[in-house]
Amino acid sequence: MQITNNNLGGKDCGHKTATTLIQNVVLNATKNTIFTKQVLFFVFLVHIQNIRDKMHLAKKLDKLPPKREKVETLEIFRQLSKSSKSLGELKGIAQTIPNQEMLINAVVLQEAKDSSEIENIITTQDELYKALATKTKQSSQVKEVINYRKAIFLGHDLLKSQGFLKLKDIEYLQKVIIENNAGIRSMAGTVLKNDKTGEVVYTPPQEKDEILDLLSNFLEHFNIEHNDFPPLINLAILHYQFESIHPFYDGNGRTGRILNILYLIINKLLDIPILYLSSYINEKKSDYYRLLNTVNKFDEWEDYILYILKGIEETSNRTIHKIKSINDLLNETIEVVQEKEPKIYRKELIELLFEQPYSKIEYVVKKLNVERKAASRYLNSLEKIGIIASEKIGREKIYVNKKLIEVLKQH
Repeated sequence: MQITNNNLGGKDCGHKTATTLIQNVVLNATKNTIFTKQVLFFVFLVHIQNIRDKMHLAKKLDKLPPKREKVETLEIFRQLSKSSKSLGELKGIAQTIPNQEMLINAVVLQEAKDSSEIENIITTQDELYKALATKTKQSSQVKEVINYRKAIFLGHDLLKSQGFLKLKDIEYLQKVIIENNAGIRSMAGTVLKNDKTGEVVYTPPQEKDEILDLLSNFLEHFNIEHNDFPPLINLAILHYQFESIHPFYDGNGRTGRILNILYLIINKLLDIPILYLSSYINEKKSDYYRLLNTVNKFDEWEDYILYILKGIEETSNRTIHKIKSINDLLNETIEVVQEKEPKIYRKELIELLFEQPYSKIEYVVKKLNVERKAASRYLNSLEKIGIIASEKIGREKIYVNKKLIEVLKQH
């Protein structure tokens, strides 16, 4: 069952709710009598109270941690062993890549695309790379994916500078993704619905004080390196908790998925942000929402935690394969250039084509500290031997590492 966010009074609603309509009538009814305004305002207050009464009937979200026996079962520990092994291998092979920037750039854009796709924001890699490399006008979908990519890098920079996250940091990441200042929810009425039937499947905490209290509890467990639970089990728990708090009107899923990778870095399970579950969730989206809901309704954690742990194992293995393919292509490219164009060969030049699969003269000038004429000559020479292919986009000319793009498209 796919869950969508239908906020009464929030950005996601897509239509004016009864609350908003009544407010507008009260504020704009210049021709109405004072009595009519008073009646309408009374109706508005009754409507708000009805919402609050319904919210109080919803199951209250418990603070962390959950009961140990619920999250540490034999099956979970068996899968934990496999997931930890794959993740350890990923960390090890990533450390063998001399240019970490090359690897981060390659993986992060794919994650930005996949994570946004979960929210039905559909783009292509070609659109995204062109948007990053040129000054062409961006569609709203492309802009949202680029914002998500920016938020990942900002989160990683925050961890490198301070080693932990504060509430204001999470708010800032969400603000970058969504590009608004709404912040933490402060208005009652947010519910999660089945997008096909309209049935309310989950009601998150409504009062801002409760949301802030739960977020404070969340951060206490998020920032601790050595928690009561093994870190990968705790990652699953934390992800459930954040999505259940649902602190924002919009962007909760994307913010939560960025927090996943930052948590792995805090716990030194990875050095750089290269493991993302979004492609795995996209393939098994209905299971993802169903299992989150099972925890919420019945406090049954095992299947949900197994789902996340299997996702970590599968995604680690896929990323290992992708890193090997990128490294093989890098070495192959170096050999071809050394053989066919030895006069222009520079290791930094080849690595640039892998850092920026859609490259241009300005990038070469900056990276190699050469003049535009030399940079243009290098790129044209590489095009002649089939390493890159040029494209004209508007007034700009870009050079595409098409073999790398094909590797990056593979799941």
